[in-house]
Amino acid sequence: MRGEFELYYDIEARIRPTPSQRDREARGGRLGEPVQTITDAEIRTLAESAKPYSLAILRWGPDRHQDGAGGIELEHQRRLVGLRAEGIIAVLCPVASDSVCGVLIMTVPPTEAMSLMTDDPCVRAGMMTCEVHLCHSFPGDSLPA
Repeated sequence: MRGEFELYYDIEARIRPTPSQRDREARGGRLGEPVQTITDAEIRTLAESAKPYSLAILRWGPDRHQDGAGGIELEHQRRLVGLRAEGIIAVLCPVASDSVCGVLIMTVPPTEAMSLMTDDPCVRAGMMTCEVHLCHSFPGDSLPA
């Protein structure tokens, strides 16, 4: 399906196995089996490195298909890509779903993240709703290229 939500649907086609998944499969292993043994000390060290972030979950709202929705969504996308360029959004993840439309990991506290998202064009227009949660992750984590 091609249309105003093209960005969300095109991403699904690009999902590929990671190198570690391919290696595991080549050895006859199954997804979810440990690649290596992790010690208690390694777990503690990783846990101690965790930093706070904000997790924003965008859901489709009641006015998703209003007149002018394509233009409003384009401004929403432009704004989020700008926040990503500024380092406020660390992970920008559109979701191809009839209910959830995006997930963001933000580098600002939850109150600031909610304030930023309340001002989002799609949220203001009722096309999307947003909830923000405090989360923790590990500096340097990234998505595979």
